[in-house]
Amino acid sequence: MPLPQVYTSQPDAVAFVMRAARESVKRGWLYATALLASLGPAQNVLAQQSGSQYLLGLGIGDITGPVVETNMMGYASLAQTDSGLHMRQRSRAWIVADASNSTSRVVFINADIAMGDTGIRRSIVGNLTALFPGLYDNTNIALVSTHQHSGVGGYLENLLPQVTSLGYVRETADAIVAGTVLAVRRAHASLAPGTLSLGNTTVTGANRNRSPSAYLANPADERALYDGDQDTALSLLKFSDAAGSARGFLSFFPVHGTSLYENNTLVSSDNKGMAAYLYEALVEPNAMPGNTTFVAGFTQANVGDTSPNTLGAFCESPGKAYDGQPCDFNSSTCGGTAQDCHGRGPGFRTSDFESNRIIAQLQVDGAQTLMGQTLAPVSGAVRSVHTYLNMSFHSFTLPNGTTVQTCPPALGFSFAGGTTDGPGAFDFVQGDNATQPQNPFWEIVKGAITPNPPPEQTACQFPKPILLDTGYAHTPYNWSPDTVDIQMLRVGNLVILVIPGELTTMSGRRIREAIRARLISQGIIGDDAYVVVAGPANTYGHYIATIEEYGVQRYEGASTLYGPHTLEAYIDKYGSLVSFLADNATGVSPQSDPAPPDLTGKAISLRTGVVFDSAGIGHSFGDVLTDVSASSFSAGQTVSATFVGANPRNNLRLEGTLLSVDQLVAGAWTRYRSDSHPSTIYQWNRTSTVLGTSTVTISWTIESGTPSGQYRLSYFGDSKPLIGSISSFSGSSTSFTIA
Repeated sequence: MPLPQVYTSQPDAVAFVMRAARESVKRGWLYATALLASLGPAQNVLAQQSGSQYLLGLGIGDITGPVVETNMMGYASLAQTDSGLHMRQRSRAWIVADASNSTSRVVFINADIAMGDTGIRRSIVGNLTALFPGLYDNTNIALVSTHQHSGVGGYLENLLPQVTSLGYVRETADAIVAGTVLAVRRAHASLAPGTLSLGNTTVTGANRNRSPSAYLANPADERALYDGDQDTALSLLKFSDAAGSARGFLSFFPVHGTSLYENNTLVSSDNKGMAAYLYEALVEPNAMPGNTTFVAGFTQANVGDTSPNTLGAFCESPGKAYDGQPCDFNSSTCGGTAQDCHGRGPGFRTSDFESNRIIAQLQVDGAQTLMGQTLAPVSGAVRSVHTYLNMSFHSFTLPNGTTVQTCPPALGFSFAGGTTDGPGAFDFVQGDNATQPQNPFWEIVKGAITPNPPPEQTACQFPKPILLDTGYAHTPYNWSPDTVDIQMLRVGNLVILVIPGELTTMSGRRIREAIRARLISQGIIGDDAYVVVAGPANTYGHYIATIEEYGVQRYEGASTLYGPHTLEAYIDKYGSLVSFLADNATGVSPQSDPAPPDLTGKAISLRTGVVFDSAGIGHSFGDVLTDVSASSFSAGQTVSATFVGANPRNNLRLEGTLLSVDQLVAGAWTRYRSDSHPSTIYQWNRTSTVLGTSTVTISWTIESGTPSGQYRLSYFGDSKPLIGSISSFSGSSTSFTIA
């Protein structure tokens, strides 16, 4: 059955915590950690006095890696190398602790990255365990991604996703770890008594099923239980302080982070990150992005076959008879090939950035609806469980008594066909489950890339025709993960299934229903049990299609790494762990397969570093090359200036900015906009590799409602000499007025 509707119908200790948080930014981590670690008993006493059941903490951290000369993560396109910045990537963290036993707590991290990763999570857990011993560990920390496709790449530790980024990019990984740890530290510093409440609403027009022919392979009687081939429910967990004022929320809604297309080279945060910015700016309009105390969480759910390109997929084939026509329903092709088939977002006629804003706003509207209602209160235990599962030939028993197994990871031919959000290349198409190869050339090529699959792998993965047998490719290190994280978090009657992959719509429905039924039948939670999925998280195990969808072998089925019984294996494993979420759980850890190996020590990188920067003859860094074009502008116009630049890889400026729009207030320049506002763009251009020269163009599209006055554009950079140390500089345009 479908998920049930959730119907609507001290001070001194807190101040001490907030002072500690501010000191942690100013004076370093260790001092703040010592202060905060001493506050556990005080927090418990305050919570008991206020009558609150939970201690709640929320925080934000900047995780933006190198915004130029680095491949972007998601589309796996070598040509998509970043050239600037639209909006910074951030991690947002929520902590829920049992006020009567604050060691019972969970940490939910929602990061503006394409997918979770074992290596990144390992580093985050290691840092937090060292900073807060006994509080945060491998069991209760969940690293969930927004699955956005416009962020910096190269951070996953397996080889396959590193190919287009020319190997491992340590700067990206380090930025994600540092910013995420900071987000959790800030959340910990803000812990205070509070209440939780839960609800859901319907959001229409924000997603579309991009593989409807595969969805139709699911049983008709099962499909009849649901409205449509994508979930439109937005579920929301509201965080309030002890006085009832909202501090933030976590929401769950499935829509791919592909509003910004493959041809975009500006680092951004796609529709989930944009939604978080819009909501946080709505609550605290005068705060700079990333500096709000209110934290808005837009989390990914069963995203696998969803798309934000809601107008549908059309052929972009100038001169062909099918130009402008819908793509083929079964294969998403145009004239037999996938390259010209593209999904169109709701702002298609304007730009993909407008589509991104629209999809984000629809999610914001849904969250606003719920935040304005009286939601059902959440009460009950705080629990977590985590284990590792090796998916290579993992044997288990289905409910009907049949023994089946999963497989070592492999990708099918339709994986290379791509999706309507990002079409593939060559002659690959979706829906290729032919038993005989359609192109003998690729049979030769694939054996040169990864080993040819042995008979047991071919049989296990059937009917998937294997293109890349990554489970048998271990040179120079593992191409795909064999072992995945299995994790669940419980807060009262809410259970979050933290999933190491992308569940399709029906896969998400099946696992939610199965785990909810198990929770109720075992008496762990009553009929008000509410189950949501979040992912791709912790480990990137690619897609999770139903067995029926797997048989169709569209992109999602071909990208289901571990074979046709992948979903059933997860349902079986998650279901076996629900007892660890019980009120009387003993704290004993479940059996676990060995943790996956740390591959970062073997990591290869073919990406060159910054050699040097030069301002060029007769110039200094930060000089204005092209000034603003007029002395006066108005709302809706774009003002820009170009400066003598340096490579921004020299300093990521985490928690800072590469640009500012300054307003003259009472005779002093005051920052009005930063590089995290969607109205600004930072564009870097290498003018000469040999001479080491580059330019930076700063642009600002003036928003409606901008106060009249005098403004300027400023650029902040860091230059690297051939010999010597990196040094910072800045430059500013001529001032201009806005009437």
